[in-house]
Amino acid sequence: MADVVVEWLPDGTPRSPRFDDIYRSRGADGQGGLAQARHVFLGGCGLLPDDGQSPAWAGAARWHVLENGFGLGLNFLATWQAWRADASAPSTLCYTATEAHPATADDLRRSAAPFAHLQPLAAALAERWMGLLPGVHRWTWEWPADGGDGPSRRLLLTLCVGEAARWLPTLDVPVNSVFLDGFDPAANPDMWSPDVLRAVARLCQPGTRLGTWTVARAVRDGLAQAGFRVEKAPGLPPKRHCLRAVFAPSWTPRAALRSASAPAAAPGSPPPQSHAVVIGAGLAGSAAAWSLAARGWRVTVLDAADAPATGASGLPVGLVAPHVSPDDAPLSRLTRAGLASTLERARALLTPGVDWSPSGVFEHRVEGKRALPDTGAWREHGQVWSEPADPARTVRAGLPADTPALWHPQAAWLRPARLVAAQLARAGVRFVGGARVAGLRRTTDDAEWIVIDDTGRPVAQAPVVVVCAGFGSLALLPHTDRMPLPLHALRGQVTWGPMAALSPSAASALPPFPVNGHGSLIAGVPGPDGQPLWCMGSTFIRGSTDRAVQAADHAANLDKLRRLLPPAAEALSRLWPQAHGWAGVRCTLPDRFPAVGAVEPDRLPGLCVLTGLGARGLTLSVLCGEVLAAELHGEPWPVERPLAQALLARRFAAPRGRSSAGGGLIQSP
Repeated sequence: MADVVVEWLPDGTPRSPRFDDIYRSRGADGQGGLAQARHVFLGGCGLLPDDGQSPAWAGAARWHVLENGFGLGLNFLATWQAWRADASAPSTLCYTATEAHPATADDLRRSAAPFAHLQPLAAALAERWMGLLPGVHRWTWEWPADGGDGPSRRLLLTLCVGEAARWLPTLDVPVNSVFLDGFDPAANPDMWSPDVLRAVARLCQPGTRLGTWTVARAVRDGLAQAGFRVEKAPGLPPKRHCLRAVFAPSWTPRAALRSASAPAAAPGSPPPQSHAVVIGAGLAGSAAAWSLAARGWRVTVLDAADAPATGASGLPVGLVAPHVSPDDAPLSRLTRAGLASTLERARALLTPGVDWSPSGVFEHRVEGKRALPDTGAWREHGQVWSEPADPARTVRAGLPADTPALWHPQAAWLRPARLVAAQLARAGVRFVGGARVAGLRRTTDDAEWIVIDDTGRPVAQAPVVVVCAGFGSLALLPHTDRMPLPLHALRGQVTWGPMAALSPSAASALPPFPVNGHGSLIAGVPGPDGQPLWCMGSTFIRGSTDRAVQAADHAANLDKLRRLLPPAAEALSRLWPQAHGWAGVRCTLPDRFPAVGAVEPDRLPGLCVLTGLGARGLTLSVLCGEVLAAELHGEPWPVERPLAQALLARRFAAPRGRSSAGGGLIQSP
């Protein structure tokens, strides 16, 4: 049984049994905690109007707050509320926090209960607050919520679950404000160690302001040694003082922090409103377009077909599901983050039951594959993502009760074309069909890219081009003297048919939820004509670019189904000769990770890719679009830094003899 993180005292005060310290001032009304958030942290960092002075973030394009010690989230909620209420505040607020021992969603709600204006924000946070395994978790909120017309504002919360000393050195973008809010230094000295304070200082720029409630001498000295100018300020009763500091080192900081990489962007700042051309209108291209448009870009999406999602993204229906492994390997962590990102996007854009459904997915562990980690952290937080399937659910799938199987509660089925269309409908995105792109060239002043069609005619021009054409991306990228993207074609075919053609007994033999493990069977979901269908597949034929439906692949899908779900195979086998087929060509890379972002940023500025998604396009495309935007804008990565680096396309442009940042270089958190 997990340790209790928060103990609520009889008078309503939240207390940490682990550190024998309270989260905030005593009392059920919580007023002391909110007052401290506003006075010590927001006020201490100049984020509230003061004697007619505008807040520090007024007029900025983006602001980045770092909190060391998220706790019950009161500082975050107070910052969120102040940011939303301030018309002069930046359109994008990035909030990065560390937390070694996350509280429960109920604790977050209870903490915010005394404050009517914070309750809706706390509810929105608590809704996402689950499955907090060690690692990086990202949530995004946007207004207007549908990403429609008019200027939008975006809040990106990046939560690093684990010890501050572990996570702070991995952060690589500068911060504008710092909240130090750990428990009492006497009870939790690791949170205030000189190494931690130096790690905080590494992320600061001259002028970055810091606030904290403690005035302990060791903290003051540690901050001063790290380059801060420190002063005591009036505190809130019962505390007489709090601490305010400004990063003003007497030396020139040597930390090389990541900044925006988009052409014409000022170091450390988002690029100005700009134009990007995206080549390919499938899952990858629409995700890239959405993420850039959400940050104010004009995006032109080109595709050879007259309509979007006619290539590999035209699959009738697919699954969004995590990969699992006993050691929680990099691919497992990546797919979990991708699942969370795709579900967030689906909830914002799609109609449940029509375009998608958070149905959960049953995984038959054929040949004993895909075991779960056996750790305390997984038993406490991982069951939200994946757990052993109970015997009753296994029987409902049509398998013996003792069959090795998993249940993925957060997994979903989704119709790819509907997600593509919804992302391309974003304000700022323009789709152009019938554009048969044949190549790229630079303008004479080397400032922009010109996109050329198969007649040699320019069809678009922009400083940034994102190639999202699947296996076809290789033909569009300029040849270099370095390693090209080693893309491999991967043909896949599914077999599907209408549910209406099944007899009642055959229909009852199909499971009421999607099943994967050796291929996937999805039944009872809407098809292109709106009528329910079943779908089985896919085959994996490496090196083939043939999109014609083949009888041999239909037979291979039936063989897969016989191993996956014998009763379902028996029920569908009579109809198999009349079933429909769909085939598409996906592409993969040798390390099984997609390629995202700049190909060779020094030699080919503004040329990016998003490709190599393989059979995980639904699970990874949304996340990869956010990684692309984070690279271009110098935003915090939406996943742990080694995972983000393992996705970057530039890993294949490494000089000869030097290893690239592939999945094998990533250590578990």
